[in-house]
Amino acid sequence: MDSDAKSDWDARISVRSDEAREFGFPDLDPPKEVTAVGGVGQVTIDWSPVPGAVGYLVLRGLEDGPLEPVDHHSGDVLPVPAPPYVDTTCTPGTAYRYAVASVPEVTVAGRASEVVGAVPLLACDEVPVVQVRVDATAEGVGLPKPWTPMVGSERLSQLLCTDLTGGRPIGVELEQALRRMHDELGVRTVRAHAIFHDDTRVYTEVDGEPVLDFSVVDAIYDKLLGIGLRPVVELGFMPRDLAADPSRTVFAYGAIISPPRSYERWAELVRALVQHLVDRYGLDEVLGWDFEVWNEANLEVFWSGTKAEWMRLYDVSAAAVKSVDPRLAVGGPSSAAAGWVDDLLAHAASVGSPVDFVSTHTYGSPPLDVRASLDRHGFGAARILWTEWGVTPTHFNPVNDSVFSGVFLLRGMKSAAGRVDALAYWVASDHFEELGRPPRLLHGGFGLQTVGGLPKPRYHALSLLSRLGPVELPVTFDGDGANSLVEAWASRDRDRVAVLLWNLTLDQTKANGDEALTRTIELSLPDADPDWTATATYLTPGPAEAAGGSGDLAAEATALGVGDWPTDEQWKQLAARAVLRSERLARAGDRITLTLPMPSAVLIELRPS
Repeated sequence: MDSDAKSDWDARISVRSDEAREFGFPDLDPPKEVTAVGGVGQVTIDWSPVPGAVGYLVLRGLEDGPLEPVDHHSGDVLPVPAPPYVDTTCTPGTAYRYAVASVPEVTVAGRASEVVGAVPLLACDEVPVVQVRVDATAEGVGLPKPWTPMVGSERLSQLLCTDLTGGRPIGVELEQALRRMHDELGVRTVRAHAIFHDDTRVYTEVDGEPVLDFSVVDAIYDKLLGIGLRPVVELGFMPRDLAADPSRTVFAYGAIISPPRSYERWAELVRALVQHLVDRYGLDEVLGWDFEVWNEANLEVFWSGTKAEWMRLYDVSAAAVKSVDPRLAVGGPSSAAAGWVDDLLAHAASVGSPVDFVSTHTYGSPPLDVRASLDRHGFGAARILWTEWGVTPTHFNPVNDSVFSGVFLLRGMKSAAGRVDALAYWVASDHFEELGRPPRLLHGGFGLQTVGGLPKPRYHALSLLSRLGPVELPVTFDGDGANSLVEAWASRDRDRVAVLLWNLTLDQTKANGDEALTRTIELSLPDADPDWTATATYLTPGPAEAAGGSGDLAAEATALGVGDWPTDEQWKQLAARAVLRSERLARAGDRITLTLPMPSAVLIELRPS
């Protein structure tokens, strides 16, 4: 860990850039039909959706106190995209008042709804039951897979790195991690920072004149395409010789966050890169790529200029991309915490700049529904790409290595299905060094896979999702926490029914579990063939108690006594344990009964015997 880079990051990461606007947001009606129902250890709040809302803010207060936003401790935005919401930050036995406000944009909340009351219940000896019914013979609809279009990565120049971390080769293992994302999970593109960073040697000036060299970019993209992946080309950061203020940097590797000292030379750099890519890889290939302008300019840590200067950067970048071929896709604002989406769209509408896709980021909650923003500004045809998303924005956070983070991934992907074009988990591998290289195997890194290529719970979650079939089946729920604490995603193949069930709250104070939130699941499939065999594959916290694994790599490492880095023998043992346990299930008629602690997930598959 680079302590200087981390101190700088911690000091600036939460400082938003200019939020002043020359346009207004609609005064949305508050949600109607708001209900709050107390269950064991939780309150489920529900409401009717409001046209024009990108999300909703849940408010709570005591009987005689003010209403304040419910904080699920994600460290990022608090609004959620849709009902219902399960509040587990409450104290059982205490009476609460709840209301919900419509959110037209992430920094704006509307009027609160009528107030409703609820009391979360104390736990008793009996575990609450949730009934889940799947219509296995329904016609169904196509099952969306928002995890397959894109994944995030450390800057791709690391594919060429020959250094070691924990005794493991960085470039080789990053390539292996990305290959696994493609081969095992079907991921199609990779989004990463810093293609213009000075380690790619793209832009220098000699005697005051630009010199362009794309040989390192060629080596990077040749490797990526060789894996079968395409790049999402993030246009940034600023080359030193082009920066207005090269002293303004972020990250341990010194990415320059300054505006250019010449927008004309920046535009020519962008145009030259895009033309070079078309010449090298062919127009038909590059027409399938996305060109994204900068990264998180709405945070001071990533952009030292003003909002107006970034809008100019967007305009000249978009024009440069389109000058090569107008069909090439360009977009942004690639913003933190769902910010500046309306700002870019309002600006682009006023000056005529193209926006083929909107990209933004958030952590700790399902992605907001920014379709309302696109419709409001006349960009309803633009695609929606969440080019970063994850359980926490905080580096070196233990939650990144937890089963909670894996089950969180399931909840977010299900929420995004059908309303976003890509939800890119940030990132594929713990070979990642924004704030310094990993100091130990399990260090709370953002990666889906560790240094050494071991799958974390989030990777296992994606593998469970990848086993869902092509046809989505209807599901109905009933019980304490039904469709709020406990959720399901059901599917069918030609000769298989697969039902993914999970138990999760967004409340990260419960990341290590809470016995009061355990639920018994009664899964019924009344139309499924009674002779088919049922199997279950589990993602659960703690080390495995039987053959196979739990998927909880951190617990398995603790059980083995792993230090900062495993010994040679421990690497082998961890690889053997970094798997999910499967078992055959008994069926009682059309029903399967099992218990899910919070957090946990299970994939139930029915096949011909």
